[in-house]
Amino acid sequence: MGTLYVVATPIGNLEDITYRALRILKEVDLIACEDTRRTGLLLQHFQLKKPLISYHQHSKIQKVDYLVSCLQSGQDIALLTDAGTPGIADPAGVLLAAALKSKIRVVPIPGPSAVTALLSVAGAPAERFIFLGYLPKKKGRQKFLTQIISSDLPIVFLESPHRIESTLEELGKNLGEREVIVAREISKKFEEFLRGRIKEVIAQIHPKGEFIVFVSPKKE
Repeated sequence: MGTLYVVATPIGNLEDITYRALRILKEVDLIACEDTRRTGLLLQHFQLKKPLISYHQHSKIQKVDYLVSCLQSGQDIALLTDAGTPGIADPAGVLLAAALKSKIRVVPIPGPSAVTALLSVAGAPAERFIFLGYLPKKKGRQKFLTQIISSDLPIVFLESPHRIESTLEELGKNLGEREVIVAREISKKFEEFLRGRIKEVIAQIHPKGEFIVFVSPKKE
């Protein structure tokens, strides 16, 4: 029986990868990743050559069955997302569940995460927080917005560049004086952290790149 390694990869700066992650990528028999082209660039940068197979949110169950059969035959597989930690706001869950059901050993190789990166520089207590992933585009969206507005704990969520302004404007109608942090392109060339009241932040937003948002809790 092989091992499924859940490998965190850089969210931007390639120097953020760990020595252990590089060793695992060198040793495994196969790498399952969201985008073979993107992972191919990562491997090329570190002069690694490994067979790649795509595994993403649109992969059919036959792809999951194939990967599980590879693991059952003794092959070791590394599971990668495009950036960051697999299983955190990405489609790793189905494969992981299938592997665990088949009694396959699953090993985390920890590393970069936009969530912990933002919390580490928030400058606010984050012993407890709520992570909402990406907000729904339509169905259930209002429920998530209400949860953010009424939460007694810090909220962290991801948003696309196409919706970041409209999402902040929706929240701004009800957040009042509460502080937010909007991080853009963490660890990349155009990394930016905007802090302040939500109206102040909206005025400075450049809607390009990857966004993650911290919303301070509702005060008593």
